[in-house]
Amino acid sequence: MTITLNQATPADIPRIRELAHRIWRVHYPPIIGEQQVEYMLGLNYDLESLQRQMEKEAQIFWLVMEAEDVLGFVAVSDQGEGVYFIHKFYLDNEKRGRGLGKRVFDLLLEKHLALREFRLTVNRQNYKSINFYFRTGFTIERCIDIPIGEGYVMSDFLMLFKR
Repeated sequence: MTITLNQATPADIPRIRELAHRIWRVHYPPIIGEQQVEYMLGLNYDLESLQRQMEKEAQIFWLVMEAEDVLGFVAVSDQGEGVYFIHKFYLDNEKRGRGLGKRVFDLLLEKHLALREFRLTVNRQNYKSINFYFRTGFTIERCIDIPIGEGYVMSDFLMLFKR
């Protein structure tokens, strides 16, 4: 299996949106419930929001590709001085468990040669993802609670990877 990371363009936004909706609707309802899933998809994964993240918030979106198939996506922003934030790290639910996540993370490191630190947030009940990040070398920096509107709160760990 040859996996590549291809930088997404605004033309890829519909593909990213469709994949995000498919992944979230399978992975997150047991963790945060269907209502919060739908709220967060509307907040962060409609076409306008994705375009804003890509163009105005300077998030670099990477498509995880195997030949012509999009298997997932990652979004990263440069925080300066070798510090980057991973906003999104999503792989198609049917493609997990084959070492794909580790391969994608290794490719991400290759794309960020000046990297000193990666940070990301992950829901504190998202055990599979937390364990993946531990295996990849992340540590928990602290707990954070982020109100996102409509009475919803993201109860996350802020995690840190140091090179």
